[in-house]
Amino acid sequence: MQHTLEEFLRALRAADVKVSPAEAIDAARTVSAVGYADRELFKDALCATLAKSRDEVTRFDETFETFFTRAAFTLPPPPEPTDGEPQSGGNSAPGVAESPLAQSLLAGDATAVAQAMEEAAARAGVAEIRLSTQKSRLTRRLLDEMGLAQIEQIIANARRMPGGDGLADRLDAARRALVAEAQTYVERQHALYAAGSGKALREEMLAKKALNADGGIDPVDLIMMQALVKRMAKRLADRYSRRRHTANRGHLDVRKTLRKSMAHGGVPFEIKWKIKKIDKPSIVAICDVSKSVAAAAQFLLTFLYSLNEVVDRLDAYAFSGRLIPVNAILDDNGVEGAILKVLQTIGFQQTDYGKALEDFAENHLDRVDRHTTVIILGDGRSNFADPRLDIMQLIQQRARAVIWLNPEPESYWAQGDSVMHRYQRFTHVAKPCNTLGQLERIIEDVLRTYSAH
Repeated sequence: MQHTLEEFLRALRAADVKVSPAEAIDAARTVSAVGYADRELFKDALCATLAKSRDEVTRFDETFETFFTRAAFTLPPPPEPTDGEPQSGGNSAPGVAESPLAQSLLAGDATAVAQAMEEAAARAGVAEIRLSTQKSRLTRRLLDEMGLAQIEQIIANARRMPGGDGLADRLDAARRALVAEAQTYVERQHALYAAGSGKALREEMLAKKALNADGGIDPVDLIMMQALVKRMAKRLADRYSRRRHTANRGHLDVRKTLRKSMAHGGVPFEIKWKIKKIDKPSIVAICDVSKSVAAAAQFLLTFLYSLNEVVDRLDAYAFSGRLIPVNAILDDNGVEGAILKVLQTIGFQQTDYGKALEDFAENHLDRVDRHTTVIILGDGRSNFADPRLDIMQLIQQRARAVIWLNPEPESYWAQGDSVMHRYQRFTHVAKPCNTLGQLERIIEDVLRTYSAH
């Protein structure tokens, strides 16, 4: 049963229930204490050991029922013996005696067939399924391991025998039931082990999807990408929070500990630690929300607002022609609806980076100091207006760091009305950023700069 428990834990991980090696050991100890006999006790004990949130409890219940529940497998019943005919009559086609599977099918022994299917599935590696396209191939491999080819040969032999059609028909009906059950079994394995991998593959593709793609982002993809960016942010927040917790303790300060021990005859009663100071980031985000950049702006703001646990202060601004603060709009409408509200307020204006920088300098420059990271998202295309490089230089001088994220490739930064190559001189970092994966890496770099080394 240890193998069964290991496979169940693997199914839980595929369902996004986090099971660490230590928790797997706890689960094994729990099972050894409660046993398998009482299904509800077994389930509740494992759930209490492994599920750590309400969502994980729900996923645990669904996975448990899928893994341990077996639908009744029915086979055509053996025919009733007629008067004077022995019960084993009619089972004498060549090959029946050599095939335990054929004997079980003809006897209607569903338990023996189900056990044979479990054993054959292990040999066929059905539990290693990862994609829906593998279902047909693994179903066939499972049936081959069970001996389906031998069953088909027995049916063909029976058809050629005088009076063998009855046996052939019975065995053929059982064969069809066996194939249907094998398909159901493989479907269940796919639900247990592959549903999560398919979703992970889809998310991997979305993380590489261009945010300024022609035709925009499909609404279905947009919903998935919004959820994905929130999970990315939570992953970074958890990682950064752990780093802060570790830094609070630091490493042993031998020099101070020895100095304090002098008052106690050299006995180190007072342990002193080297403390690393990690500031929470203060971020000013300035986002171009013109048509070509609006999607990237939405994901950036979603990312930053999802980092509220580790960000000390976030001031968000948006512009197309004029610049406005959008913190209140984000609070009232949520990130998903904020971009539409911003566009209703300042959208459909001719993009003017110089005017936006003037608005920021006149009304909000005091929000930038030596503890502030300024993140600007835009393509740097200002319709040949004055780019106000002097204000960019002033922001750079006041800020801890200025990071410019541009959805366009770097080869476009000096083409047409783009003045990105001129703004780049007044940034600490300027990078192309046109996918969620790139956005995650850049935001992680920002958080890392606030860690003492």
